[in-house]
Amino acid sequence: MATTTSLRSRLLILPSPAAFPTAVNLRLRPCAAALPSPSRNKRPLLAARAAPPGGAVAPASSSTPAAAAEEEKDEKGGAEGLSAAEAERLCEFLRADLPHLFDDVGIDRSAYDDSVRFRDPITRHDTIDGYLFNIRLLKLLFRPHFYLHSVKQTGPYELTTRWTMVMKFMLLPWKPELVFTGLSIMGVNPQNLKFNSHVDLWDSIQNNEYFSFEGLMDVFKQLRIYKTPNIETPNYLILKRTAHYEVRSYEPFLIVEAKGDKLTGSSGFNNVTGYIFGKNASSEKIPMTTPVFTQASDDTLSDVSIQIVLPMNKDLNSLPAPNTEVTLRKVEGGIAAAKKFSGRPKEEIVLQKEKDLRSQLLKDGLKPQQGCLLARYNDPRTKSFVMRNEVLIRLNDFTLEL
Repeated sequence: MATTTSLRSRLLILPSPAAFPTAVNLRLRPCAAALPSPSRNKRPLLAARAAPPGGAVAPASSSTPAAAAEEEKDEKGGAEGLSAAEAERLCEFLRADLPHLFDDVGIDRSAYDDSVRFRDPITRHDTIDGYLFNIRLLKLLFRPHFYLHSVKQTGPYELTTRWTMVMKFMLLPWKPELVFTGLSIMGVNPQNLKFNSHVDLWDSIQNNEYFSFEGLMDVFKQLRIYKTPNIETPNYLILKRTAHYEVRSYEPFLIVEAKGDKLTGSSGFNNVTGYIFGKNASSEKIPMTTPVFTQASDDTLSDVSIQIVLPMNKDLNSLPAPNTEVTLRKVEGGIAAAKKFSGRPKEEIVLQKEKDLRSQLLKDGLKPQQGCLLARYNDPRTKSFVMRNEVLIRLNDFTLEL
């Protein structure tokens, strides 16, 4: 595995009862006290030093030889690295600038050296023009969305960001969703305080060196067909995607719930669908959503309920009262790990997926709660090879770190 440490070294050389648990601790650890983000079109000024033509820092007059020597050391990039003010200014700049990576505003190219070196597991560019071309190509082919989680100084002339990128490949008819999460290690030129290197590390692979066959396979793996109905679903953000699962942060949502029999069973389904089809106190029909959840809340996975998510524009006060054996409840949201799979979700398959997911979470040092959820997104008449199913396990005390 290309370790984060080795890549950083090269950079420096290169000049809810069933509610989800509490919200994720992002542990941002900013360079200094967090500053308010600037408005969309007003970025903070980046450069702290004025550089004359050629990129060298203009020396100021010195009253003593010692002061002159100190200035010369600073011009060459002394061991002390960025000052606290410089580091915070760069952190603040990235917090304001990077969210515009794929929108119409775009990133500020003046913050980068012309010869900035960009690397990820399958892409390389050695100029700012090549880097910006890569961004334009991604916008054309994938319609990406970029989410910045944190920025932190990690070396004398190095900052690291943590992010999520979600995109759809528009050239394929089924428009598959590709998700990448990871780190960007940003090298800073000590001469002019511009970014002169940018190396991406993906959470989903071990070999992050360019050109990584593992990285290429990770892309192709995500191009497979999953049929997700184009109807409303609970809102979540993928915080981390590994080779085995996703860690998601869910927003609160409402459910209608009835007693079930087993994870893959249909007992209680007619009751919850009856509620949304008009068997309620107001005879109100409520739009269908996805997925259908079955939840096992105990460690033996035997205490089961079946749930349908209600539209996001509803609240408990505006919903009609049930007149069947169902209950309405708010799931507060929180953090869950999800393992996606296709095919018909038979009981033995689901139990094995839950076992595999729980084992991997424990191996990775995470804290899974007991029980699990099965999410079924498709009508039973859907062809099995395009079905989208997920096993989810809620997490305690999840921390998203650099």
